[in-house]
Amino acid sequence: MLLVEDDRELAGMLSELLADEGYEVELAHDGQRGLHRGLTGHHDVIILDRRLPVMDGLEVLAGLRRRAVTARVLVLSALGELTDRVHGLDAGADDYLVKPFETDELLARLRALCRRDLDGAECLPLGTAALDLLRHEVVLSRGERVTLSGREFDLLRTLAQRPKAIHPREALRTHVFADSTGESIVDTYVYYLRRKLGREVVKTVHGLGYQIGAM
Repeated sequence: MLLVEDDRELAGMLSELLADEGYEVELAHDGQRGLHRGLTGHHDVIILDRRLPVMDGLEVLAGLRRRAVTARVLVLSALGELTDRVHGLDAGADDYLVKPFETDELLARLRALCRRDLDGAECLPLGTAALDLLRHEVVLSRGERVTLSGREFDLLRTLAQRPKAIHPREALRTHVFADSTGESIVDTYVYYLRRKLGREVVKTVHGLGYQIGAM
């Protein structure tokens, strides 16, 4: 994820919040650096302020779209009039959130943008295997299929959506098992996945959480 925000205090707070949620975050504090990093890096989502030094946020957005950058863009701005929001969306933003904002709403909108990337996909890579998003099955390299329960599928998909991210247990419990009060629910379903797919499918990062492994 790329965060382009010139307010360093806010950028630091958001960066820490997003990291706690399992996102890898790259920072840029002005429009020119934001455009450069957006063009040269690979990001699933870009959070973009409008009022930026050197280059306006919508100029950055236009530059990204001209170069066919397909990352989802959430504009985060104090400019909240209807015309501001319309201009932002028409310029190529996928969503627009007005400052001040609630962090829960920001996180929910980011989860929605990440899910949208998968809407048109049928499979999600898992090393040499693949996660069939329609059938809730793992397709192994030799063609065998392993059926997952609903909770197993949700957990594996969450991990595989951001393969480089380390997902804290509490974040997984909140996002995947929101209706469960069991403290060990995440560990239990990691055990189930490993029993079906092998220990390498989920990697334990000691003291931090879980990460998708190699199959």
